[in-house]
Amino acid sequence: MNLRDNITSLKGIGGKKAAVFAGYGIETLEDLLYFFPRKYEDRRCETPIGDLEVGKDALFCGTVISKRYSGNPYKRNTPLTVLVQDDTSMIEVVFFQGRYIEKLFHMNEQYSFYGRISSSFDRLQCIHPEFHKAGDPADIRGILPVYPAISGISQNELRKLQMQLRPLYQEVEEWLPTDIVERYRLAGPAYALENMHFPIDGRQVLSSKYRLIFDELLVLESGLFYIKNENRDDSDGVIIDPASAAEFQKGLPFALTEGQLSAWKDISGDMAGPKAMNRLVQGDVGSGKTVVAEMAMYAAAKSGFQSVMMAPTEILAKQHGASLKADFAPYDIHVGLLYSSMKVSEKRAVLTQLASGEIDILVGTHAVIQPDVIFHNLGLVITDEQHRFGVNQRRLLTQKGKNPNVLVMTATPIPRTLAVILYGDLDISQIRTMPKGRKPIKTTLADMERRARVYDFVKAQLQEGRQAYVVAPLIEESDKINAKSAEALYEELKDRLKPYPIALIHGSMKQEEKDAVMASFAAGETKALVSTVVIEVGINVPNATVMVIENSERFGLAQLHQLRGRVGRGSDQSYCFLISQSESQLSKERNEIMCRTNDGFEIAEADLKLRGPGEIFGTRQHGLPELHISDLVRHGDVLEKAKDAAKEILTEDPNLKSPANAHLKQRIKKMFGDEIKLEL
Repeated sequence: MNLRDNITSLKGIGGKKAAVFAGYGIETLEDLLYFFPRKYEDRRCETPIGDLEVGKDALFCGTVISKRYSGNPYKRNTPLTVLVQDDTSMIEVVFFQGRYIEKLFHMNEQYSFYGRISSSFDRLQCIHPEFHKAGDPADIRGILPVYPAISGISQNELRKLQMQLRPLYQEVEEWLPTDIVERYRLAGPAYALENMHFPIDGRQVLSSKYRLIFDELLVLESGLFYIKNENRDDSDGVIIDPASAAEFQKGLPFALTEGQLSAWKDISGDMAGPKAMNRLVQGDVGSGKTVVAEMAMYAAAKSGFQSVMMAPTEILAKQHGASLKADFAPYDIHVGLLYSSMKVSEKRAVLTQLASGEIDILVGTHAVIQPDVIFHNLGLVITDEQHRFGVNQRRLLTQKGKNPNVLVMTATPIPRTLAVILYGDLDISQIRTMPKGRKPIKTTLADMERRARVYDFVKAQLQEGRQAYVVAPLIEESDKINAKSAEALYEELKDRLKPYPIALIHGSMKQEEKDAVMASFAAGETKALVSTVVIEVGINVPNATVMVIENSERFGLAQLHQLRGRVGRGSDQSYCFLISQSESQLSKERNEIMCRTNDGFEIAEADLKLRGPGEIFGTRQHGLPELHISDLVRHGDVLEKAKDAAKEILTEDPNLKSPANAHLKQRIKKMFGDEIKLEL
């Protein structure tokens, strides 16, 4: 028996059970070995029946003094009550599948039970406990592991399977360098596995868990460092002189914030260096990322290089194009626009000017990565709203030039710890300050009773010439989900907000239809826009001052913040109303945070704590491997240590060719799979 054997080599696992385990990612003995408990039950001490406490789990023993059915004993689901007594008191032990259980109990014999204590009519009860006959070898005392549920497999079966695996624990040899083991005071891997599955006390569990969490995070960070090294082009990058941007900065009608200056310092250092820039700039909606990007584009143009900015939608690309043309007009910097629905003659003209170098800055959608788009001298690549693009699209764009500088922008705040992981191939800058004079959005929670007053306020804002968004979680009405739909809201508000023109937009519409609706709203022709989350990343409409989010309990914190960011873009006071039907604690916490702060980074941290990274970030979307024992939020301190250790290993052995790192290489390949090109 060795770690790579299939689990069918274990007693009690045939083809059917193996198929069940495979559905949970467990196919080999090693997979089962690293299937860790989610908690532990302390069964070291018996509690006398007279001392049992309602609501607590406990181990108790007693003699069976009676058995009775609550109904027809010939029906398999008739409940069975077993009365158990010790020297202190009595307790009723209840089983709902009584017919199968009754024959396992014998009168006047002793049994031990473990389960949650309850009461009924002032009588102690324990419903469906685990039980064993006194003296039975399976009657294990001590600290018992409780594993994540696997359909059709009991906890007892899982424990017995681990018992069979126990001899293999000692086969897992130390694979980390001695200095790392000693520096971070790590337990040995065999000790860690033994005490995760069969601990004697809590301290052993803690030291074992620390080792295994460190291992998993070290493998994660080592893989990310490897990918970063693999993607890094060591040839000389395009050198851009950032000093010329001082002229553009001087012409701005406002002073840069502390956050913008810090980001610009990072960008300046990158562009002036010999290696190509690969930088992510994170900043809340309205924090001024675009101005910093404009300074980089200005410097590139004055250094004789072209820039390209890729936006996720046609309407956003057009808005960026118009804004850049206006801002660069005084400086003789020419801006071109490229998108799929352009006329052939217009597109041909843009491509000709781009290839000749007449266009200094190209703004466009995915159309800019097409093969016929040829640059004269590309030096700077910018992608806006990075989470809407894949790494491959960014790579295709950078291949349009000879190792150009890359600047990635996102208005989705992500805690730095997680950003380092999700964007492992990028250096990171954060703009955490907002421009002076920006009025914070006033956010208010409203229940269904106050809903009518919310829409009275919306109508009052429309009367003053403002515009509003109304967001619903569903497109159509559903019998299964108690929530507002965009279509039903649209029909309701057409009447409620008369005579003001309103429009409907959702993800099932064709792109041309969506663009037309958004263009009408941006032009001020449509006064209220009813939408699903399709407007989460949208255009800049400074005149929109109200955001109403129906059934706010159906949105995550980060999503609520992104939706709220559609307003507050002008000089007028803006408002956000959260209409909630839920009384759940999670919903209350989200609403309280939204009403308390407008800081996207604070909200992102809170969202991470409330929901965890697994729910917030799709692992496939970001290329983040699945973690089995680590939590990127709760184990942030271990992550930092593991990152330092991984950096040390990869600095000494960038390609992991040393025999000492062979085991680490295998673990990285297993964790990342096809996401990583790593020769074993």
